[in-house]
Parts: sequence; structure tokens; C-alpha cells
Amino acid sequence: MKRNHLSAAIALTLCLSTGVVVAQDNNNSTQPTPAAAMPAARANVSSTSNTTNDNATRRAVQQMSAVQVQGNSLSLGGGLMSVQTAPKAVSTITRDAIVQAAPGATFVQMIGSIPGVKAATDDVTGLNDGNFTIRGYTSDEVGITVNGAPINDSGNYRVYATEYGDTENMGDITVQQGYPDVDTPASGAAGGSIAWVTIDPSHTAGVDFSQSLGSNDYRRSFVRFNTGDTGPVRSWLSYSNNSVDMWRGAGDANVTKVDGKSIWTIDDKDSISASLQYNREVKDSYLSLTKAQAAQNYNQSYNEVYNPNGSASSNTNYYKLHDNPFTSALFSLDGEFALSDNLRLSVVPYFQYGSGGGSSATTFTETTSDANLYKATNQDLNGNGAIGGSALAYSFSYSYTYRPGVIAKLNQDFGENNSLEYGFWYDSARQQQGQVFTPVSANGTPADIWGQYDLIRYPNGQVQKAYDQYTNTDTRKVFATDTWTPNDQWTITAGLAYLWVERDGFMFENPGSTGSINSSGAITTASSAFGGNASGTYHKFTPTGGVKYQLNEENQFYFGAGKTFRAPVNAAILSNAYASTANSVINKPESATTVDLGWRFYGQSFSASVDAYGSNFNNKQVSGFDQNTGLTVYTSLPKVHMRGLNSEASFKLDDNWSVYGSYAYTQARIETNVNTLGDGIYNTDGKSLINTPRNTANVSVNYNEGPFWASLNAQYSSAIWGDWSNTEKVGGYTTFNLNAGWKFNDFSSWFTKPYIKLNVFNLADHKALTFANSNTFLASNPEKIKDVNGTTLYASSPNYSLLERRSFMVTFGASFF
Repeated sequence: MKRNHLSAAIALTLCLSTGVVVAQDNNNSTQPTPAAAMPAARANVSSTSNTTNDNATRRAVQQMSAVQVQGNSLSLGGGLMSVQTAPKAVSTITRDAIVQAAPGATFVQMIGSIPGVKAATDDVTGLNDGNFTIRGYTSDEVGITVNGAPINDSGNYRVYATEYGDTENMGDITVQQGYPDVDTPASGAAGGSIAWVTIDPSHTAGVDFSQSLGSNDYRRSFVRFNTGDTGPVRSWLSYSNNSVDMWRGAGDANVTKVDGKSIWTIDDKDSISASLQYNREVKDSYLSLTKAQAAQNYNQSYNEVYNPNGSASSNTNYYKLHDNPFTSALFSLDGEFALSDNLRLSVVPYFQYGSGGGSSATTFTETTSDANLYKATNQDLNGNGAIGGSALAYSFSYSYTYRPGVIAKLNQDFGENNSLEYGFWYDSARQQQGQVFTPVSANGTPADIWGQYDLIRYPNGQVQKAYDQYTNTDTRKVFATDTWTPNDQWTITAGLAYLWVERDGFMFENPGSTGSINSSGAITTASSAFGGNASGTYHKFTPTGGVKYQLNEENQFYFGAGKTFRAPVNAAILSNAYASTANSVINKPESATTVDLGWRFYGQSFSASVDAYGSNFNNKQVSGFDQNTGLTVYTSLPKVHMRGLNSEASFKLDDNWSVYGSYAYTQARIETNVNTLGDGIYNTDGKSLINTPRNTANVSVNYNEGPFWASLNAQYSSAIWGDWSNTEKVGGYTTFNLNAGWKFNDFSSWFTKPYIKLNVFNLADHKALTFANSNTFLASNPEKIKDVNGTTLYASSPNYSLLERRSFMVTFGASFF
């Protein structure tokens, strides 16, 4: 291709990047390329997630190819394990394992076998997000990208896995358990990182279709249109419709997804890819149960029946008042350009949009007063023909996000032995959040589940809100990594990033309110409006370094170290400024220093990896309570020490049988007591982090012969603590899951690759509490224990996610034309 055409392509990508910032299976495509045939080129961020060696030298690339030839001769645990060469802990789930998993599974479910990961979900269908920890770091402390673009919430860093992708479109998933590469676009990664990519479009046109049916009226239809090569461009666009009834309680989940990807191959060294992930979901919620509630009735959730003759407060747990409607979209480009034989440019602009939220129920007081009183109204909400008494209302907590950004980096070779990667990341997020209220009909149905119309207002016409919050978050990062391979045995890396985060905005509680009505019916100044503007700026250098020694073709040893940094969540900056017990508290960023020491072995029939690590984690952010204002406020656990061992291994018995196993020992210990501000000082010194099992293990036995394949998987998690004071423990438990399938011969030239797949979950029909969903410092305090200041310690029972009972899915699929 002419160089002026390449210049135009680069200019186009850069212009789109600037514009975004200003704007505020087909099986042919999924087969791994033999390493020996791979060109000596860096990985693209939108074609493989395992980019830890993106800045490798030419010598290292040749070494990687040799190791991969050795590793690819194995069946590494049916795709649950991959060859790694980075001087730190890294694990990758490949396409081979993903195609065997549940058709609607999320990346959270897929990473459950990786050592150090504790993953849990309310629903095996993948329609209810899920939770995870890695070495004790929670999901909002781990940086996550899709096709190189960040997907953590810009405000609270949480991630909602259901919003992103269908398994048919997933390429591979890489987890860096300890700390991310310095070029990772994540401002909330105090711990490690997760990256996954969508598959590249195939070179042949056609249609892929699958239909799934299963327990609890699970239904899923998936179709993908592949254009094949249309000149230098090839694309695919997919659609899926997913629905399931709640496995406990009433309600259902309905999720529609549209994904797409295009690649423009400019020449053999230059390309531009474009990716889209769109999601629209309307889901009823599961009620998190306490330990006592689960023991009494494991299958309970929100109430199925609405009582029109009951009191307003008795109907607040009606299931239709607890749902989660949300629409999201992520669009990204990936421009990869060879500027010269020794210099390459990568540019990834992206735009993220989100609209929706979660709901609950509350009660309003009907009154004839013309004052603007919070949770009071001078209208007949319950429709009984009179104004007075209590009425039920639907409360909707909304969030609207507009987030453009761009990652750009250059990779420059200095001979065969040295490579330098350097670049920047810029992200400008705008997020509007609040809580509004809408009436509930006589049969318990809210007027508008999206909280946009028919809202309850004050007498002066202003919409009633529990809070109104706006955050502008600007993130800037510059980074550089140098890799040096002085000979065939040694690889030395050194990286440095400077991260700068500025948050500013406003927060108003009960905006427009002049008071409220108390339980005696009197008007008081309680719940009157307050709030204002707040801002915070946070910045830090985060260095990393590592050394790898390649003893021979089979053995490698490594040592790596890195520092991480996470700016406070937006609510901490806004709420703490106006909470009387917290306005003097300094919001300190989370930070951690992590070291990895490991050994990897890749042999003809056996491969293994063992990693010992230590992390010193500072200022872990946790929420407390301000009793004077009723605000959730933020404090921190000053010191947490993580120590542990991660290991995984794959053994190929013969051409048909292989076994994969992983084991993790995790000790995540709090080193100080914690002051929750309004609720007292709790005795957390020496206690373990919640949701961090001491031992986790995974074993998978895989069989593949001809058209038939099957895998039997066992996952074990030891007990977890449900409160920070370690007074309530739940678990452990073991689950058994079965995946099996049959690939039929082609029926005709236009009806190819037919298959059937069976996924069975929790074969033993085990019951277990899997994940603590509440921020509880003390599970119970019957003896009214006081802290050092004489404050009676507040206690509340933790509530948990539950392991879904035995369930199954059957999937039929094929390709056409």
C-alpha cells in the first residue's frame, strides 16, 4: 500500500481519537495459529488479551515462538492454561475453554478456575453480573479492559460483567493477579488486571446460529453475520436475546446484546479494527439473604404477591419494585501502524455510554401541606380517593455516563536486544447520578421502571430526589517500559507510569427540601437540603520491574515487583465533604506494593507454574456511616498484608485425556483497627478480609475424541468471613460441573459445523453462601460491646449471594452459507 494511504489511515484514527475526546463463530476465525507460523510481531490489543510481552525485544519474540511451539504441542488443560513468559504472575483462558462453557457466561464466570480468583454469581446464565476477588482485591480494585478499552465504572470502579459480550464472540481472557502493566488504562487498579478481546472476523462469509434452552425457562438465541473478505475489510455483527426466570423467588431477566467487529487490513504491517458492545437489560433482582434466612428457606427472595389491602410498608419487598434496567454501549478502535522497521504506533480511541440503574421501594406521607417536604406529597399517591396516611413509591437510583478516551503508544526497537514502549492515556468521564421516585399502581406496578416519567414532585414542581450528584473525572497517564534481553537466558524489564486523576462536581442531599414529616406527623427541619461542590486531585508515580531467567527450553524463573495506585471513588470525595463526622477525614488513595517470585515449566506432557507473592496494601477504602446526616461516608483500612501461593498445572495423559488443576493459598490480613466514624472503632487488627477464602482449588478432567468432547470440573472454596471483625463465617463448599458436546458432520455445503452442547451446573445440588454482599463490620453484638471511646458498636447481619441449585442448558448450533 502506498505510504500516503497509510498516512491517511493514521490521520483518520488520530482524528477520530480527538473527536471522541471532544465529544465527550465462525470456527475458522478461532483456531489458534501454530506458533511456528506466527510472524515476529507484537500482539494487537483487540486481537489478543495477553499483551504482557507487547514491548518484547526481537530476541524475546523469537524465544516466545520457540516456547509456544513447545507449549502448543500440549493440551494445556483444555484451554484453562497458557504459555506465559512475563516476569510476573499471569494466567490466560483461551478460546478452547470458552467454547465449552455456558453460552451466556460472562468473563467473571470464565476466570473462576484461575489461581487466586474467587468468583461467584447469583445465576449461572450470566445474566446477573457476578462478583470476584483476586488475592483479596475486590472487583472494583482490579482494572478491566475489553479490546483495550477500560470498562470499570468511572465513578466507583465497579464492573457489570453482563453488559459486555457473548461467549461466542470472546477470544481469550488474561488475568494479571498482582499488578497491571504500566500501559493499562485503569485508574482504579490497586490490585491486578483483567483483559479480554473479541474474536477477529473470519475471511469467509456466512451465518452462525445457536439456540439454547435450559432450567428455569432459560432461552437464548444467538446469530452472527460474517461478511468475509470484502476487499481489505472483513466484519461480523451478532445479536443475542437472553431470558430466564429467577431460580428463587419471582421475576425474570431479559437481556439483549449486539456486538460487532471490523478489521481493515491496510497491508501486512498496518491495520485498523473497530469494535462494538451494546447491551440492554431489564432484570429483577435477587434478595441477598442472611445466614439465618438461608437456613430457614434457601429458595426465598423478594415477595411474589402484592397485597393491595396491606400497608405501604408491608409491600416494599414486592419483586416488581426491585429491578435493574440498564442500557450501555462501548465503541472502540484499534489502529496498529508500522512507522518504520523499528517503530510502531498503536492508537485506541473509545467511547462508553451508560443509562439506567437499580430500584427499591419506599413509603411517602400524603399531606395537604404546601411545603417542600422530603418523602411527603400533597397528592393521592395510593389512589384511595383521599390525601392522608402512607403510600408506597418506587425509588430509582439512576446513573448516566458519557466517557470518551484514548490510549496511544509507540514501540521502538533498538537493535535485537532492546525495546522501549512509551505513550499516554487520556480519559474524560462525565457521570450524573441521583435517586427519584415514581408512583405505584394498585397492583404494585411502578409507573416507569426507568425513572424518567411521572415522577413525584414537590408542590413547587421540582422533582423530588434523595440525592443529586454530578462528577467530572479527568484522568491522564504517561508511561514507559524498557525491555532488555542481553542474551538468550535473561530478560529484564523496567517500567514507570505517572497517573493523575482529578474529580470535581457537586452533591446535594434532598435537593429542594425544606424539611420532612416525622413519625408523629409533625413537620421538622430533618431531611432538609444540604450539599454543594467538592473536588480532589490525586497523582502518583507507579514503577514496575522484573527479571526472567530462561534456564532451558522447559524451565523459566522470574521475579517481578510493582506499585499500584487507586484514586478515591467519586462518592468519597463528594459525600465526605458534607458529612459532619467525615469532613475532616483526608481521602487517601489506595496504593499497594507487590512482589512475585515464580517458576514455570513447559514439557511434552506436563506443564506447571508456581508463584509466591506478597502485597502491602495501604488505605483500603471502606464505607462507614454518618449518624448526623444519614450519609454513607468513606474511611479506610490503613494497612492490609496479602501473602500467598498461586499454582496451576496441566497433564496430558494421551491424545484424548488431559487434566488441569489450580490451587491458591491466600492470606489477606488487616493490620489495624478501623474507625467507621459514626459507628465506632472496630477490632479488625489481625482479621482477614471478607470474601477471601484461605484455600481455593480447581480440577478439570477433559476428554476429546473425534466428534465427542467432555469435561468434568470440580471447584473448591474454603470458608469466607462475612464481616470485617471475623465473627461470622460461611462455607466452604465444592461444586461439580459438566460440559459435553458432539460435533456432527456437515449436512451440506451450506449447512456446516452442526453441534450440540450440554452444560450442567452444581451436579450434587449443593447449597452454599458464596459471597458477602454487605459492608458489615460486626455481624452481631448481643452483649452491647463498646469501643475504646465508649460507643456501642453497631452490628448487622451480613447478607450473601447463594449458589444456584442444580441446573442445565442444552445448545444447538450450526453455520450456514
